[in-house]
Amino acid sequence: MLHSRLLRYIDEIARCGSIRAAGERLHVAPSAINKHLLALEEEIGEPLFERLPRGLRPTPAGEILLAHVRTTMLQYRQAEAEIRDLKALHSGEVIVATMTGLASGVVATAAANFHGRHPQIQVSIRTMSAREIVDALAGGDADLGLGFNLPPSAQLDGLWEQDTSLGAVLSPAHPLARMESIPLAHCASYPLIFADRTMQIHGIIADTFAGAGLSVQPAFQTNSIETMKRLAAAGDAIAFLSKFDVAEEHRQEQLVYRQIRDRGFRRNVLALVSREGHGLASQLLGEEIIGVLAGMSA
Repeated sequence: MLHSRLLRYIDEIARCGSIRAAGERLHVAPSAINKHLLALEEEIGEPLFERLPRGLRPTPAGEILLAHVRTTMLQYRQAEAEIRDLKALHSGEVIVATMTGLASGVVATAAANFHGRHPQIQVSIRTMSAREIVDALAGGDADLGLGFNLPPSAQLDGLWEQDTSLGAVLSPAHPLARMESIPLAHCASYPLIFADRTMQIHGIIADTFAGAGLSVQPAFQTNSIETMKRLAAAGDAIAFLSKFDVAEEHRQEQLVYRQIRDRGFRRNVLALVSREGHGLASQLLGEEIIGVLAGMSA
């Protein structure tokens, strides 16, 4: 660091109010510190400290220089931290805890983009439930978490959040696919694909049909988002998912997402969170994920 010793000397003299005490703190001979201080005062042309009976006190010129010294030292420490993070980008691993539909779409796309920029960093993608995502981050077993309706936790930092209502997911060849939005009652005329009771969205879907006065019996139930998508793409059955669950299939024109017109589903919040103290690699991957999400929201 340029002039690092001198900056530390000035800062420590001001903190201790004494050259001798500063020398003891820094393990440097007081005479050496005094020599540097006198040389600097001669160079500046102003005394930097008042020599008082009980110690040293910064002069107005000293206060100005001291502010510069402390700002410089802080910026240097920040630069050191950024350089350490930059070195860390040459190796390591980022672990993303997410849900199945998001893993194969949003997270996979973001991970591929991230790998193109930082090929030395390994990205691990693990699928789990909402509670498991939060527990994995809180326990240090994951760096980032992306999921729907995540339980709140004071140990996690929120990076991005959006209400992403469920909608009808169906084949592009489905008769209802021509509609921009679909009345819920129209869906009841076709085979339905429900998430099973082990998934949070089961209650959202079942309660919405019941609230609309529609008594339905799903043709299929599963706890696999991938299975729901395959069933919808294969025939005239309708699944109920968020547009982020089917982003990749929508891009490839394998599935379409349509909002429910008359009676929407209750809030379904998608959130990206991180554990406290996450590193630069996690931050950069998080930014990639947010970029992919923003592109899908447009």
